[in-house]
Amino acid sequence: MSSRTPEPLQGTGLTGPIPITGAAHDARAGAARTATRRPWPDVRPLDPVHSIKTKLAVLVGASVTVAALLVWSGLRLAEIHIGPRYTLPIAIVVTLVFTQVLARGMTSPLRDMTAAARAMAGGDYSRRVRSTSNDEVGELADAFNRMAEDLEAVDRERRELVANVSHELRTPVSALHAVMENLVDGVSEPDHETLNTALAQTERLGRLVEQLLDLSRLDAGAVSLDREDLALEPFLGQATRAMSMTGRDVQFVLDVEPRGLDVYVDSARLHQVVANLLDNASRHSPPGGKVFVSAHPVGDAGQVVRISVQDQGPGIPDADRERVFERFQRGSARTDGGTGLGLAIARWAVQLHGGTIRVAPTPEEGGCRIDVNLPRVTDASPGVTEAATSG
Repeated sequence: MSSRTPEPLQGTGLTGPIPITGAAHDARAGAARTATRRPWPDVRPLDPVHSIKTKLAVLVGASVTVAALLVWSGLRLAEIHIGPRYTLPIAIVVTLVFTQVLARGMTSPLRDMTAAARAMAGGDYSRRVRSTSNDEVGELADAFNRMAEDLEAVDRERRELVANVSHELRTPVSALHAVMENLVDGVSEPDHETLNTALAQTERLGRLVEQLLDLSRLDAGAVSLDREDLALEPFLGQATRAMSMTGRDVQFVLDVEPRGLDVYVDSARLHQVVANLLDNASRHSPPGGKVFVSAHPVGDAGQVVRISVQDQGPGIPDADRERVFERFQRGSARTDGGTGLGLAIARWAVQLHGGTIRVAPTPEEGGCRIDVNLPRVTDASPGVTEAATSG
């Protein structure tokens, strides 16, 4: 009897677009009606003016001037029977039309923002406001566009989070289910190899849950640090030994100078950072390659400790050096999935200690080097509380 293999999760059976009903449908329909309602031309001759108050003053002054000229013309043409009783109504109508045309151009961004807000209520974050003026309304339109971009990015990250987490959960759950089912059915024996397979899948689930918990702490903006004086040589040695047990064909080279170098950090958080960097470096190094891990003081007084992890992989392009620390950004060379949260959480953990993390310029020998700079003594960062440490 052959062993069973993991089966993909079944879908919901729904095909085609999901219909939009209720308030979302009304909001999107209202936005469409507003966008197509253009009875007056959108003229904006006052855009160069930098103040809405000045625009209103110019509008009132121009309207009064036009009305006065028409009434004055009626008085001068009284001898040909065109007096104020005709020119006054004409002046009122012309002034109203003139004011309406100019006022429409002034308030056009406000109407566009209303239509875009209604579209956002229906889930469409792609609408933008055309901003050509330099006054307060133009500044409001620019701020609205930036808010729309942020909301669109948040919505995209939310969708990516659901997709990535679903993918990451499906693989280990399916594999673990197959292993357990084979054990229950007697297809395989509960030997060391089978149990190790099940343990590896549960560890993968545990890492994913831990990343999601760290992501929630990151969004909450508050966390406690349990700092202590940490000797880096035994700490990094233990981290490299643990990573070498993963079975990857990579050699770790450790260099800590001076030997007694220490730093005042939360060891659990720093281990999270180092483990992520070692994991990425070992994944991208070629078989038989080396991963260089070093730590040494930098600066004039040596008050900053730099921990560097360098691999022999393909490296990171210059354009992606900052982007790799954003959420859900996964390297193009990575083929094992992943949520794209590792480096984002690492940067968060480093910043909690008042430090910095960056991708160093590509070394001459190639590969990628990531530097973590940590102050040896630092005050707590905003939103960080110090946990009580035991002796």
